[in-house]
Amino acid sequence: METLTKIWLSSPHIGSSEQYYVDEAFRTNWIAPLGPNVMGFEGDLEDYLQEEVHVAALSSGTAAIHLGLKLLGVGKGDEVLCQSFTFSASANPITYLGSRPIFVDSESKTWNICPELLEEAIKERIRRGKKPKAIVAVHLYGMPYKVHEIHTLAEKYQIPILEDSAEALGSIYKGRKCGTFGDISILSFNGNKIITTSGGGALVSKTKEYRDKAIFLATQARDNAVHYQHSEIGHNYRMSNVLAGIGRGQMQVLNERVSARRRNYEYYLEALQDLDEISFLKEPDGMFSNRWLSCILTPSYGVRERIRLALENENIESRPLWKPMHLQPVFKGEPNFTNGISESLFQTGLCLPSGSNLLFEDLERIVEIVKLALK
Repeated sequence: METLTKIWLSSPHIGSSEQYYVDEAFRTNWIAPLGPNVMGFEGDLEDYLQEEVHVAALSSGTAAIHLGLKLLGVGKGDEVLCQSFTFSASANPITYLGSRPIFVDSESKTWNICPELLEEAIKERIRRGKKPKAIVAVHLYGMPYKVHEIHTLAEKYQIPILEDSAEALGSIYKGRKCGTFGDISILSFNGNKIITTSGGGALVSKTKEYRDKAIFLATQARDNAVHYQHSEIGHNYRMSNVLAGIGRGQMQVLNERVSARRRNYEYYLEALQDLDEISFLKEPDGMFSNRWLSCILTPSYGVRERIRLALENENIESRPLWKPMHLQPVFKGEPNFTNGISESLFQTGLCLPSGSNLLFEDLERIVEIVKLALK
């Protein structure tokens, strides 16, 4: 029996220009976590973000969150407010520092951290004598969070924001690129992201001091001495010059990759919007999503699973929306401020294949299976 061609949820999409920079790294023997590609990739990102920012290329987005929290002064015994509806990498680094995550639920317009619940959480923790040390706010699936409302609260209570833009490179809020709003922001270049360096991430800062400190910590915190001397605990978090070469080539096609992902979403919307069992997350005014993943909502867990299993049976990968952090076994018992929205999204939502390398016939095949599953 003929095997059906696999359609992945979000596979890497590599072109021709990446090879030039990788070959250059080999030709010049820059096979190390430093070199011209690393500096060039950082410069490319700074130019793209179009703000006065400073970028440090790192080994992963998770490493960037870890260092970002450290730079914001988070340490043992502190509390950090964290969006609950997200991937675990948004929350795990809080625990690396001996700190405690306090999870905050979502609002329905963007699926991101809810301003009302966030303020409730801040007030409650302050009453307990534990003013939060930072806020981790996420642009989920490429949809910007409510930047104005969240940052107004952060300023009101003087709590810094770590902006998790791992899924949102290319997204825009009121004319400004996501990844430039936080006191510290982070990006991810994992294999499934808008652009990839195979594995990698970046820390984005408004100050050169934060960026330089991040690089210092990411290279084992080696003091300026002729011998190996360390006055702080450091990490091995710098990006390789070879992988940064892939990133340089990917930056040349970033706008095309965003356009392709948005075309996928528009195709799904046009083809499925008349089905009573399916709805979509629309862009609120002033927001531009890169549509990293195209997501649908269904009336129930049963309908969601019927679609997912029908796709799986045809060798097509789809995935439920993120399981909220406050429901994860590893975070059982941690304080949380919830309204039921993220739990409902997890039960009824599904991510459809969204790669920028999807063919028109792939999209047709996916839509046909979804329609058949609902008959």
